[in-house]
Parts: sequence; structure tokens; C-alpha cells
Amino acid sequence: MLLKSLFPFQFELFGNQYHYHYIFETLAFIIGVRLYYFYKKGIKDPISDENRLWIMLGAMLGALIGSRVIAVLETPEVLHHLSFSVLYQSKTIVGGLLGGLFGVELIKKIIGVNIASGDIYVIPILVALIIGRIGCFSMGIDEPTYGIPTHFFTGMDLGDGILRHPIMLYEMVYLILLIFLINGLKNETLINGDRFKLFMALYFLFRFCVEFIKPYHSLFLNLSSIHWSALFIFIYYYKFIIRISKQILHKR
Repeated sequence: MLLKSLFPFQFELFGNQYHYHYIFETLAFIIGVRLYYFYKKGIKDPISDENRLWIMLGAMLGALIGSRVIAVLETPEVLHHLSFSVLYQSKTIVGGLLGGLFGVELIKKIIGVNIASGDIYVIPILVALIIGRIGCFSMGIDEPTYGIPTHFFTGMDLGDGILRHPIMLYEMVYLILLIFLINGLKNETLINGDRFKLFMALYFLFRFCVEFIKPYHSLFLNLSSIHWSALFIFIYYYKFIIRISKQILHKR
């Protein structure tokens, strides 16, 4: 017999119930930005402060658009009755990262920056993702990031009386491991931009795999928009993936 689920975690304000997710989203943004400035102090940045601001603006606008588009494509049936409200409320990290990547590359072409700019953002992004995912986890099944039913020992009742894969817990553990991995590469002879590419490739690999234990909607060939986004990243970074794989195998 299952114990009564504690999900979703909520707080009361002026007689209304609110998810803690909104608080964690705000904290994720604030702490991520502060970490960025902390890491920026310790390096000699070849990109000017003005160009950095333009790049960050491109990332934010791209993430805003990408997160909505990919999220809407996660449930293709809503395309028949798509509205601004539905588009605005839909969002996904995968789309945010994908859109942010496009936004940055577009802005860099416009302002004439041809230097890789992503490495400095990796740890701040990872920490922000972890904080944000705590908020997602606290929502239980109210946030469409839960897993399919399971008899595995990690199964949890997220609010509907069914033991499910706690996808957000899996992701938080994975993100923590990525932080250790990225920090462990400080003394490695990597090309500028490699750390960001490694983060993107490994994060999208996780999202591609974990999507199969979520109740996803097929977009095309029985794969979701998350799957196709991950495949796009693998193709986009295929030269890097081949090079870094050879580098790892050579060391062994």
C-alpha cells in the first residue's frame, strides 16, 4: 500500500496555493548570473564586456523562442488550436539551450565575434539547471517532466498514486556528475569552446535517452521533439564528437 504522496509541494499566499517552482526558477536565474560574474573575474576574457552583453541578449532571446517552439512540438496535437497563451506557457530546457545556441551564433555573426564564447557559461548553466530542476521535481505530476510507471527501486509516487521514474532526480544527479567532469578538465589541453560543446553533447545525450522513460508524444518516426533536438545537436557537433572521442581513446 502506498503512503499518501506529498506532491506537489506548494505554499499559500493571500489565500491561494502556489508552486515552489516559481521561486526556484527565479533563484536559478539569479544564482546562475552571479556565478557567471564570479567566473568572469578569474579569467582574461578576449571578448569585450559590450559584446558579452550582446551575446547574452542573443542567448536569452533565442532561449525564449526556442523553449516555446520545442515545448509546443512535444505535444503536436496542440498545433491545431495554438494560441499565444499556450505558446507562452509552454517551455522546455532543451528548446532553451537549442534556441540560445542559435541566438548566440546569430548575434556573434552580426557583431563580428568569431571566438568561441560558451566555456564561461557551462558551470553557471549547470548550477542553474540543478536549482530549476528542484522546482520541477517539487511539482510532481503537475509538471510534465515525470516518468512512466516503474517497479524499479527508484520509483516514486509523484501525486497520482503510481510509482513513476523520478526523472528530475535522475537529471539532478547527472548534472552534478557533469559539474565534477567539467571541473576535472581544468588542466586538460582543450580548445576554447570544447567545454561548452562537451556539456551540450552530454546533456542532450542524457535527454535523448531519458525521453524513452517519459510518456512522450511522437513528432515523427516515433521520436519526440526532444529526441529530434538531441539528434540535431549530435549532427551540429559531429566534428567535435569525433575529435574528442579520438582524443579520449588515444589517452587510453
